[in-house]
Amino acid sequence: MRCNVRGKGEAVLFVHGMPTNGRLWDGVVRDLSRHFRCFVIDLPGMGGTPFLPYTPSYFAEVSAQIEQLRMRHRVQRWHVVGHDGGCAIAVHYAHQFPKRLGCLALLSPAMFPDLEPFFLLELLRKPIIGEVAAPIIHALFWQIAMRRAIPNMSNASQRSSFYETFSGASGPWKLMRLVRWGQPATVFQNFPSILRRLDCPTLVIHGSRDILPDSFAGRAAELIANSQLLEMDSGHFIPIERAVEVSQNLVAYFRSQGAETATNPEPSYRANLRLPATKAPLVPSPAVQ
Repeated sequence: MRCNVRGKGEAVLFVHGMPTNGRLWDGVVRDLSRHFRCFVIDLPGMGGTPFLPYTPSYFAEVSAQIEQLRMRHRVQRWHVVGHDGGCAIAVHYAHQFPKRLGCLALLSPAMFPDLEPFFLLELLRKPIIGEVAAPIIHALFWQIAMRRAIPNMSNASQRSSFYETFSGASGPWKLMRLVRWGQPATVFQNFPSILRRLDCPTLVIHGSRDILPDSFAGRAAELIANSQLLEMDSGHFIPIERAVEVSQNLVAYFRSQGAETATNPEPSYRANLRLPATKAPLVPSPAVQ
């Protein structure tokens, strides 16, 4: 599993969604690495990490890879931040290795049984239709849908990085293989009960213009006992559109739970003590009233 590390201080792990890669977090990490040691991974089949076949134990296998990464870097515990489908990985890791987690942050969480995949990707998921139409769907998705979702030229290098994994003659079918992860009702059937069992302080962030229903973020916040919900004026790609605000809110939230930062080196908790979640003084997006 590819991992880039930047900054110093307490460890923060960043988990992107589908079909992006670790560069989703460029703007967030640029600011947050002044306060924390940031670990940015590429999930299987995206960026620099080889594809991992989907099985019923997929979430456990990826969580185990992340745990190996933690041990390799000698991190005692870390805060974990997920986006989109990466929230499912983040939540499962928190459930599987609770003692290794500080705080959790979920941006645009896509991990409920009633999730409806984006319509172009849903076509790729269909047998025969997906194989035949893969080149056309691939072109429509990257040249139109993703350009509309991430329109700013300042973010073009990130968008190009996401596309790179799926470029070339075999690219359309690599994307098809990636999005055929199973039926949401089956894959995510246990996640509501997992969320109820989490006791880590959790910040949930939803974009007011997200294509995902706002009920997903609200539901996640309701199910997690120690949680706080924040809305930002953003589309689905909150880490790109609102990178500075995301970074500021992560710093505020982690500090409110006793986290030590590189610019605030005196920890307010013992290493093995988790403080109860409080309503942190978060930093709203300027356009949100």
